[in-house]
Amino acid sequence: MKKVLMKGNEAMALAAIKGGCDAFFGYPITPQNEISEYLSKYLKLEGKVFLQAESEIAAINMVYGAASTGKRVLTSSSSPGIALKQEGISYLCGAELPCLIINVMRGGPGLGGIQPAQSDYYQITRGGGNGDYHVLAYAPENLQETVDIIKESFFLADYYRNPVMVAVDGLIGQMMEPVNLDKEVVFKNDSDKSWALTGKKERTRHVVSSLYLDPAELEKHNLKLNKKYQLMINNEQKWEMINCENADMIIVAYGTMSRICRSAILMLKNKNINVGILRPITIWPFPELAFKEIPNTVKGIMVCELSLGQMIDDVKIANNGRLPVSFFGRVGGMLPEPEDIVEAIIKFNKEVSHGSNSL
Repeated sequence: MKKVLMKGNEAMALAAIKGGCDAFFGYPITPQNEISEYLSKYLKLEGKVFLQAESEIAAINMVYGAASTGKRVLTSSSSPGIALKQEGISYLCGAELPCLIINVMRGGPGLGGIQPAQSDYYQITRGGGNGDYHVLAYAPENLQETVDIIKESFFLADYYRNPVMVAVDGLIGQMMEPVNLDKEVVFKNDSDKSWALTGKKERTRHVVSSLYLDPAELEKHNLKLNKKYQLMINNEQKWEMINCENADMIIVAYGTMSRICRSAILMLKNKNINVGILRPITIWPFPELAFKEIPNTVKGIMVCELSLGQMIDDVKIANNGRLPVSFFGRVGGMLPEPEDIVEAIIKFNKEVSHGSNSL
């Protein structure tokens, strides 16, 4: 199978086309602009819809309208833009409308900077909109994994009738790697789309909405949604265990940070410290089941993020007090060197050996 060297954002755009994307609605923001730039040309060549909206808020509401017809719809943005879309994402979840959202994360808060960061974790996994809702959220590590997940995500969105978010950072969006865009991906079967608004002549009358004025009906709807979220928790937790057999310490990291940690554990091996990586692939649902696979040889867990510590809450819950937990992070678009992680692990290892308290 032939691999093609592509820039991250362009590979994501082409993966969306190959995943059956029918329409894109978005608004420019760095560092994801190449996604919309690529789609503005090639999506239209496929006979599909591309529209640059007047704002992020307009874009997400266009997604709502197009998704209600049962079409496969995509929007992409970066951290502040995703924040502006949160009300619309809540509406999409409430109305059970499938769509794909790509977030190429940058530093914050506010406008922050255009360098890579992972400080959207709370925004993605907790939701910035109102109500009890969740999006199925992936955080891939490299372009091939990102491409495969994007192609699968349209099917998953249809299957669960729910938005799916793919979260990468600016480094993955801007770097170049070889990808096989024709790699086969196992999909869930399409769901029944009899709910879609396709014109009343073709169906009985029904309404797509998230409005329930009767409290009893709204509670019933919320419980229905929660049942679906529990199904995602049971079936969609994904992770990778790297060098964890007989490990002394475990690093929990995702995306770009996990790439850096891979180099760090090779350096630690030369210092006779055996360190593994537990890499979440889904960040919602968080892969709590993976923590049952941590061997008894492990003395502590270090969470590594390009943030001030957001995933650490989920790690503590999944760890359930079993092992000491520490944290290492960089923010503002600053990337650590593998040596920085090596130093942090050596320090943490000494603290654990002397019985120091965890975070």
